[in-house]
Amino acid sequence: MSALNGEVIIADQSVGDPIQLKIFGDEFYARRETIDGYTVVYDTQRGEYCYAKLAVGRLVSSGIPLHKNKPTTLRKHLKDSPKVRNEKFGLRYQQLRPSEEVGNASVMRTLGAEGGLLEGRKLHQGNVQGLTIIVDFDDIRTNISHADVDAMFNSDNYSQNGNFCSVKRYFEIVSSDKLTYTNLVVGPIRLSKRRSHYINNLLVKEAMDIVVDDLGIDLQQFDSKNEGVVDAINFLYAGVSQYDGDLWPHNHFQRLSYGNMRTHYYQLTGLGQHSVDLRIGTICHENGHLLCRFPDMYDYGKRDGDFEKSQGIGRYCLMGSGNHLNDRRTPAPICGYLRELAGWVDHIIDLNSAGEFSATHGQYDSILKYTTDKANEYFVIENRSKIALDRHLPSSGLAILHCDTLGSNEWQEGTRNEHYQCALVQADGHLDLENNRNAGDDTDLFTAQSGIVISDETVPSSREWDDTDSGLQLRDVSEPASVITFSAGISAKPSHFTVSSSPNLVIPDNDSAGVASHLSVNSAGEIQAISVSVQIIHSWISDLKVSLRSPSGSSAILHDRTGNDGDDIFETWNSLELDSSPELASSPELASLAVFHGENVEGEWTLNVQDNASADVGRLLFWELNIEVNPVSVREIEIESTPNLVIPDNNFQGITSQISQNKKGHLKEITAWVDIEHSYIGDLQVELLAPSGRIVLLHDKEGASKNNIKRSYNTIDTPSLQGLLNESIAGNWQLRIRDLASADIGVLQAWGLKISY
Repeated sequence: MSALNGEVIIADQSVGDPIQLKIFGDEFYARRETIDGYTVVYDTQRGEYCYAKLAVGRLVSSGIPLHKNKPTTLRKHLKDSPKVRNEKFGLRYQQLRPSEEVGNASVMRTLGAEGGLLEGRKLHQGNVQGLTIIVDFDDIRTNISHADVDAMFNSDNYSQNGNFCSVKRYFEIVSSDKLTYTNLVVGPIRLSKRRSHYINNLLVKEAMDIVVDDLGIDLQQFDSKNEGVVDAINFLYAGVSQYDGDLWPHNHFQRLSYGNMRTHYYQLTGLGQHSVDLRIGTICHENGHLLCRFPDMYDYGKRDGDFEKSQGIGRYCLMGSGNHLNDRRTPAPICGYLRELAGWVDHIIDLNSAGEFSATHGQYDSILKYTTDKANEYFVIENRSKIALDRHLPSSGLAILHCDTLGSNEWQEGTRNEHYQCALVQADGHLDLENNRNAGDDTDLFTAQSGIVISDETVPSSREWDDTDSGLQLRDVSEPASVITFSAGISAKPSHFTVSSSPNLVIPDNDSAGVASHLSVNSAGEIQAISVSVQIIHSWISDLKVSLRSPSGSSAILHDRTGNDGDDIFETWNSLELDSSPELASSPELASLAVFHGENVEGEWTLNVQDNASADVGRLLFWELNIEVNPVSVREIEIESTPNLVIPDNNFQGITSQISQNKKGHLKEITAWVDIEHSYIGDLQVELLAPSGRIVLLHDKEGASKNNIKRSYNTIDTPSLQGLLNESIAGNWQLRIRDLASADIGVLQAWGLKISY
């Protein structure tokens, strides 16, 4: 059960009518107040709630019931001392936590000992069937039908009473269909005593005895691992949840043996009185513990030497207080940090290389992750726009989670040695969650902003817990939406390097081929600025044409038969001059250099010098490139076409579809996909033509009489595509299809490319 922070409940009393109280705490420790803020305790001798007073740091009954006048000296919001609170918490924690977890409760952390998860039997994946038992008391019975409860757990289209979905669909959604959790619902069964009896007498054994002995339920059907253990049991008792003793909603461990089977984890909570009371939030939260061993992502304020309560991740995760969203009808998703620990993430998008990224809402099998030099500490970025399961969040936008599997959700200090296991970096920098001001507000997430949004120098910052620079920087975040775009990665500054050559080459007279000199650059980077220095001796420089060609194939003319009868060219052309002196934009030489901006610097550069008239000769003595680059990550583009072209039957010329793209760079990886309808694919030959003219055969009359080609080709399953690696990606890409036999026809519906460069 996630913590309650001032929620109003109806509390029963043995004497007098039920009363309204505010409650603060959880199943391990709780404190109650009147609506106007005076602390109360239940006086067992009187059988009713009384105003509390402090005795040696401990809350005790004043003996004055709430229907009488309170003492004039009574102060509001009285609390147990931290020592007493920890003592009470420790006793209850050892009672409610499985024996294999307890150890020393004073040093237990909320993360558990297994890579961020609680210890114990885990059921992250596959088909799991739980047992759900509807429980009536001798004096209180529910009006909710078996069919209503079954639908809440198992329906594929459940939306009754404003719930977002069923329990089954919730776990299918957040696990990306890796966990299918259904429940066999039995009951209602009727216990022998009044509800008040079970506050101090756990109902689990009596209920299980009825289910097995009287109803004859075979427990083996709930053992997905064939280990003789019941996977999960949900006890839903009649009436609203009672926040007292053993009826406080909780999860626990109970070992009861029935033949070759034994019980293990269970959760217990109030079902309600009427169908409108049905809510999936708490049930999903507790089953997160039972099935996946997820820890609570909030601060108990009573462990790890910490006496201050805080909100942890707040409303932004089911395992924080996100199960309370929409009055527990639309629980928040499980955050990306826990989804990865559960093995539900198939795709990790690396943010450590600078680039442009997209965060898609609801893509729960994927996370965007930035790692530090510490294996246990990293950042996870999520799109938490107010959509679907996130529609009731306090804030909308991009969430940044600062994660450390060695942290503790007790530690709100945010220091080197004491910090959360998973902290939401709040965009407003107010640290409301850490300071227990609220469970989330409308300025927590990052929304549309140009320029730097977070770095080591901003507030909040992306610094590591030891205050070193993690290198993470986010820039240019778009509006909250189903897809949020942003730039991220290491805050890299442009670097400069110089390469040069002294070829001392004779420039042939009146020869249009001229002479070429080459320089190789072995480092990758995106060109920001470039300068070219040339030393040429020649007795008539207006005969000369000097040009530079980049590895991408772009060319710039530096000198084009100017200078009349002048001697020699000792010149430097610098593209930066275009930025500092806009009036130079009319210079064709400088303007032509700008063609290289944005290209990858890596590869072979060529300087060509032509002498286009007779009678004078010269030499290329020296040339140099001085280049400013930004480090580049692997970038991706996706291009596609839907030509809907008929493929002529038995025609060698076939059809050709073309896609043009002008991004510059060298190919690092490629995937081609086709959607071809044809009644006999053994007739077909399919080729991909790169801008360079290189041809790759994708399909060569395989498949005989099979219909249609709807598939992708990559460099692993189609090694011939490797021949395109390092080629320029700019230009026209073509797909050519030939039908080389008669009697069958087809259509090229669509095709496309995913290019990494």
